[in-house]
Amino acid sequence: MTRSPLVLAALSTQAVHGLQAVTAEPVRDRGDYDVAVVTDEDGARWVVRAPQTVAAGAALEAEVALLARLVPYVDAGVLPFAVPAPRGYARLPEGGRAVVHAALDGAPLDLDRLGPGPGLAADLGRVVAAIHELPATVVADAGLPVYTADEYRDRRLAELDDAAATGHVPATLLRRWEDALEDVALWKYQPVVVHGDLGPEQVLTSGTRVRAVTGWSDARVADPADDLAWLLVAAPEDATDSILEAYRLRRTELADPHLEERALLAGELELVRWLLHGVRTGQDDVVADAVDMLRELEEAVEDGPGDS
Repeated sequence: MTRSPLVLAALSTQAVHGLQAVTAEPVRDRGDYDVAVVTDEDGARWVVRAPQTVAAGAALEAEVALLARLVPYVDAGVLPFAVPAPRGYARLPEGGRAVVHAALDGAPLDLDRLGPGPGLAADLGRVVAAIHELPATVVADAGLPVYTADEYRDRRLAELDDAAATGHVPATLLRRWEDALEDVALWKYQPVVVHGDLGPEQVLTSGTRVRAVTGWSDARVADPADDLAWLLVAAPEDATDSILEAYRLRRTELADPHLEERALLAGELELVRWLLHGVRTGQDDVVADAVDMLRELEEAVEDGPGDS
C-alpha cells in the first residue's frame, strides 16, 4: 500500500506528543517505505517513515535498534556526523509501526562539488573510515547481518550465478567477475561495520563538511570496499585520491592492499543487484535499464587499457 502525505502527517502527530502538523511533502524513497517531511506549527521539520511491506517493517525495526546504538557514538564525537534519532512511533493498522525523527541539517551531497585537497572529499573519507572503525557488536546486537570475508564472497558469487541465469549479463562481464571472485588473494580482508547503502541522498553536507548520514537499514559487518565503491565510481577522478588518503589516515589498522580494486568491482556488481531487483520485482523498466548499463560497461571494459 502507498500512504498519502496527509496520512503520514497524521501518523507523525500520533508518534510525537504535541506535534501539530501544518504541511507534509512526500519524499521519494528507494526502499519499500512511504516517507514525508512534515512541518509543524513552530516551523520545525520532521521525517516520518512507514513500511509498505512486512519485510520493510522488519528492516525498519532493525535500523531503529541500530540507530539507538549509534547515538552514543555521535554524542561522544566518535562519529563526526549526526544520524536520525527516532523521537516517536505510531502503530499501523496492518501491523508494524511508523517512525518519526527530526529532520537533519544539510543538503544531499553534490558529487560535482568534490575536488582534490582537504575539503569535502577528505571529510567524506574520514566519515566512511569512522563508520568502519565502529565495533562489530553495534551491528550484531541490532540483529543485522554479520559476514566473514569468505561468506561475503560466497554471497557475491551466488548473486552472480542468479544474474547469469537471467541471460542478460554479457559473457565478457561474467568472465571478468568470475575471475575476480575466484581470486582468493583479493578477498583477504578484515570485515568491518559498513553502512551498505551510501549515496548522495544519504550523505547530507554543508560547506566542506558532512553533517549527517541517513538510511542505515542495509548496515552489516562485511567488506569495507562496499562503502567506497560509489565514490570511486561516481566522484570526479581528481577527488578520489583525497578521499582514499583521508580514509586510510583515519583507519587505525588497515592492511588491505586490494581495497580499491574490490571497491571498483563492487561498483560494477551493483549493476547485477539492480538487474536482479528488476527481475525479482517484475519491473521491466528496471531490467531494461540494467541491461543498457551492462552493455555500456561491456563496451567500456572491452575498450579499456589492456583489454582486447
